Amino acid sequence: MLVFYFVFLNLFTFFLFAEDKKRARKEMWRIPERTLLLFALFGGSVGALAGMYLCRHKTRKWKFRISVPVMLAGQIMLGAVVQMKKMGMW
Repeated sequence: MLVFYFVFLNLFTFFLFAEDKKRARKEMWRIPERTLLLFALFGGSVGALAGMYLCRHKTRKWKFRISVPVMLAGQIMLGAVVQMKKMGMW
């Protein structure tokens, strides 16, 4: 069940980045940066990173270039700790 959450969240986060890039090109109303970062924070960091580099979106903004990879690293470490606790190694 948790796997479906992360898969869905990352696909949705990627979609948000792609949609915001499309809106930026058309000079339309944009998705707030706070929204993009919150979706990355709550588990969509892989989708955010993919959206940044595949869509070439928000890659010049230091807020994104630093925070999204840090979020991803934190999520990987958290996942490792949870897995280690499950296995009785922690």
